[in-house]
Amino acid sequence: MPRTALLAGVLGCLLAPVVTQAQGANAKVARGSPTAEKLPVYVIDPTWPPTLPNDWILGDIRGLFVDDRDHLWIIHMPSSLTDQEIGAATKPPIADCCFPAPPVLEMDADGKVVRSWGGPGAGYTWFSQEHGIYIDHNGYVWMGTSNGMHVMKFTQDGQHVLTIGEPGVNKGSNDSTHLGGPANFYVEPKTNELFIADGYINKRVVVFDATTGAYKRHWGAYGKRPSDTAKYAYPVNPSSPPTQYSTVHGIVGTKDGLLYVSDRRGNRIQVFTQQGEYLMERFVRPETGGAGSGFSLQVSRDAAQSLLYLIDGTNERVWMLRRKDLAILDRFGRPGRQSGEFIRAHMIAIDSQNRMYTGEAGNGRRIQRWILKGTRPVSSVTPPR
Repeated sequence: MPRTALLAGVLGCLLAPVVTQAQGANAKVARGSPTAEKLPVYVIDPTWPPTLPNDWILGDIRGLFVDDRDHLWIIHMPSSLTDQEIGAATKPPIADCCFPAPPVLEMDADGKVVRSWGGPGAGYTWFSQEHGIYIDHNGYVWMGTSNGMHVMKFTQDGQHVLTIGEPGVNKGSNDSTHLGGPANFYVEPKTNELFIADGYINKRVVVFDATTGAYKRHWGAYGKRPSDTAKYAYPVNPSSPPTQYSTVHGIVGTKDGLLYVSDRRGNRIQVFTQQGEYLMERFVRPETGGAGSGFSLQVSRDAAQSLLYLIDGTNERVWMLRRKDLAILDRFGRPGRQSGEFIRAHMIAIDSQNRMYTGEAGNGRRIQRWILKGTRPVSSVTPPR
């Protein structure tokens, strides 16, 4: 690790605000939260978000995170925007509007932008394809890249603290210091370990010390050593499942110390201990081709975190699974461009009021907010096939 990065990581400990009640294992219990016994009924909030300031427009939504103030953190990909979408930013301008928003935005619960930053700067290499955002228990902001080889850690006002990996250099799924398409993150508050879904190029979960960036361990599908040479056949056959990951995309930790990982194009979720011991697996629409069904994960805000949500950007659904055994209980959503429909559903977050945020990539390029209207007994629901 470069000396400057290590020093920045140590000094940064003095700068970051503490976030103790955010998503995953850090989430405080929300009153009236859905559970595996009382499934949610969500309705779209057509008033949210309001128009962005400064004639800004968002590209592909590449990451969402709700912090302890119920502020929504967004990372998007400005390079996905076309000249027609950012006509005011072309040289010469070809339209009155718009300009690409900064890659990182923080919005309050009313949708007001309270902070924005990101892009090239001194001492680090910015991403060409931003992907994933996570605020850890010490208040640091983690981000990665779908086509690159590094992860960066920032303070909440955009000061660079640490880089893990080497921009532009991939050395495979069993290398201890380099990355390959890191997609999403989880930081365990008890150990300060950073878990990375290192999966657009590599085929693994990899763990680092979140302060120093020191390598700890890694594993592939079923907790085994990953391989970059294995062939992946479609459609996936659950009776003879692939022994290697296709695209390790989603990751979430829980209060009971488990780690849930989604293999996007593998159309599955796998569960592990934090040491990498494999526990169980569930395929969701295994026949799904293309980009797959296993996009991103989140857990419910009840005390037991009994529901696991999976967002599926090919079938355009939010799936609800019972966390303890991964039984599929229900789903909502459908393809479409209207309010409450999805085009390339990609990311998901839940706040302390049980409001759900979904982000779309591809031709969707929008964030929607869902309000919990009520719950219904799981016994009244016919589980999807």
